[in-house]
Amino acid sequence: MTEWLRLPPLATAHGGQIDSLIGWTHIFMLVLFVGWGGFFAYCLVRFRRSRHPVASYPGAKSHASSYLEGAVLVIEMVLLFAFSIPIWAARTGDLPPEREALVVHVTAEQFAWNIHYPGPDGLFGRTDLKLLDLQSNPLGIDRNDPAAKDDVTTLNQLYLPVNKPIIVKLRSKDVIHSFGVPEFRVKQDAIPGLTIPIWFVPNVTTADMRTRTGKPEFQYEIACAQLCGLGHARMRGFVTVLAAEDFQKWLDEKVKEQSEADIFR
Repeated sequence: MTEWLRLPPLATAHGGQIDSLIGWTHIFMLVLFVGWGGFFAYCLVRFRRSRHPVASYPGAKSHASSYLEGAVLVIEMVLLFAFSIPIWAARTGDLPPEREALVVHVTAEQFAWNIHYPGPDGLFGRTDLKLLDLQSNPLGIDRNDPAAKDDVTTLNQLYLPVNKPIIVKLRSKDVIHSFGVPEFRVKQDAIPGLTIPIWFVPNVTTADMRTRTGKPEFQYEIACAQLCGLGHARMRGFVTVLAAEDFQKWLDEKVKEQSEADIFR
């Protein structure tokens, strides 16, 4: 279904459900378009002026249109209650246990994505607005907090392990942004004052996707899907999906860099 809908290549475990819903919605809309278009053409011919020079004030007596409208309503309810709501509930409410997932904080701002990992201890360090510095500490992390000493931060670059549940907790520092990765079939607004979790399981590494697409420079892109200011178009981030051992190696190196930076601070 992904192919005939010309959707971006799929790279998450749940994405097939999204594609299926999109496909059935398109099929239903095509049936409606052809059906109502055909009915309109029939009416133009059947009730043309040359055949009915005098108006018939009693009008049509058939209830066929009511039955058709009822059928459309039933199909819409099936799409909504049997497909859309269960998928939405699974994405927003049925989160996996955090001990079995990688939890990442993603904080949007004009016009960048700030990524925050908890480090080997699994704990996010304390943050303080007074410590915010756009250049050196855009998240205001208190490095004097023991839980923060091994925390890792990146800018516009999200690294993830393949085949592991990922919980992204979205925040915004200023206006409404929207975190969207087309290949992951996820999109969620980041709203000031709220922490909004989304989750997914990436199942195709960046290297494998480059092979599948034949594009050696391919990257998963984080696109801000909400107009957020004059720099909206350049608010781009990237996701690199790695094998589990490669991700752990990357994380260990970043923790080591952070420890060295703390020594010289």
